[in-house]
Amino acid sequence: MWISPAFAVLLSLTPAVQQHQHDATEKLGTVKFSTSCAEAAQPAFARAMALLHSFEYGPAIDSFNAAVAADAQCGIAYWGIALSRWGNPFAAGIKPPPALKAGRDAIEKARAAGAKTERERAFIDAAARLFTDFETLNQRTRVLAYRDAMKEVAARYPQDSEASAFYALALASSQDPTDMTYASLLEAGAILEKLAPSQPDHPGFVHYIIHAYDAPPLASRAVDAARRYAKIAPAAPHALHMPSHTFTRLGYWQDSIDTNIASAEAARRMKAPAEELHAMDYEMYAYLQQAQDGAAKRLLDELPPARDRLAGPGTVASAAPPLAAAYAIAAIPARYALERRSWADAARLEVTPTPFAQAEAITWFAKALGAAKSKDLDAARAAVASLDALRAKLEPSGEAYWTEQIRIQHIGASAWLALAEGRTDNALTLLREAADREDRTEKNAVTPGPIAPAREMLGDMLLIVKQPARALEAFEATLKKEPNRFRALAGAAEAAAQAGNAGAAQKYRRALADLTKRADGPPRPELAAR
Repeated sequence: MWISPAFAVLLSLTPAVQQHQHDATEKLGTVKFSTSCAEAAQPAFARAMALLHSFEYGPAIDSFNAAVAADAQCGIAYWGIALSRWGNPFAAGIKPPPALKAGRDAIEKARAAGAKTERERAFIDAAARLFTDFETLNQRTRVLAYRDAMKEVAARYPQDSEASAFYALALASSQDPTDMTYASLLEAGAILEKLAPSQPDHPGFVHYIIHAYDAPPLASRAVDAARRYAKIAPAAPHALHMPSHTFTRLGYWQDSIDTNIASAEAARRMKAPAEELHAMDYEMYAYLQQAQDGAAKRLLDELPPARDRLAGPGTVASAAPPLAAAYAIAAIPARYALERRSWADAARLEVTPTPFAQAEAITWFAKALGAAKSKDLDAARAAVASLDALRAKLEPSGEAYWTEQIRIQHIGASAWLALAEGRTDNALTLLREAADREDRTEKNAVTPGPIAPAREMLGDMLLIVKQPARALEAFEATLKKEPNRFRALAGAAEAAAQAGNAGAAQKYRRALADLTKRADGPPRPELAAR
């Protein structure tokens, strides 16, 4: 399959050694990780740790290498390089072999350089679990082995806040996305909340709290951390972006817009285009919820130059992996079309070839919905078939999470095709299945939310087939998981009105009016009629 030059460059960019100048006044937060390295290596190591805790992997590797240059026996610096090679632990997907080989090489160098303390050797041995036998041992097994090893390190050194933080990170990032008890996330969050007051300028504690509580029932617990993180490490693009995970979960759209604008600008300065694109996806999502369609269109127009920066000179690795860039490139135009119900635009979207089936599926999903809604049945059938082909292609790879996401999209798209073909009962059955499947799986951090929530689509379909009371139930269920979504609020208002529930209709209309005070584009029909 043809791959664009931009994606070829991005795929070759495991967190790589790049040379960066840094300002002595840069604010990355403060990390106290004691080491046996020579005094000359300590400043570079401290900076590297602050960068590592904010997932700024390329610059972190630079600083870890600077520590090694100052002290060739600073083995723990190679441990930091190994974790940087692993990349964002919350990125769903199989790590690429070049990154795993580079990580294993770093572990071997750590052991060869030597670590003068038992504690440092424990950190190195724990990280080795991520890379050892990666050719034959599946990733989930290695991730859980690392989590368990870090648990032992934290128990052996109970006063070591860094051991506890890295254990909490391993615990949160190994959470099973189908576990709706959120047991691992809650345990990780409790550890981090105890740590945070002791070092208020530590970037990792608040960063990991946001990740630990990045789930609908937990997000309110992360508000304080979200408000603080960007202030602790404003020089890190990811620190500027991460608060929007909490803001998105709670429907704080303007807060999300503001922090992602800052993150994208910082990412451009750092030459981290994947992180820039990731921030843009969250920003687009937030604009569209507030019906800021003019701002959304301006952001859409910025997508081609941002995509081109993937192949620019000096590109560095950051928190956003290559998948995040591919995902954003597909998601931004798909969201712009679907959230505005511009079905013709959705049907005309062009698929960008990438190595990631889950990214291409976004475009085919949007095309399927657009074509079905436009009554172009042949195009809808072709798009639905393409989704099924992508699912079949991805399934043998072991990418269980993303295979299921494509399956949900395929079922949802098939439902709209069935409705367009007059098979109403079949359409409703399919869409209920898609909604139930989506409810059983938590979203991944790569996205602010589904391209079109399946439960919300079910509400839309129930309105079409004149079942407004059930439609209202579907929209209200969506709002519990995805608060302040424009489409769910508008749908709930319409469903309540059709069901004769005047009180609920008025409530949702007021909420929609409050939500769209900043609306700046041509009035959407739902707003023009209010």
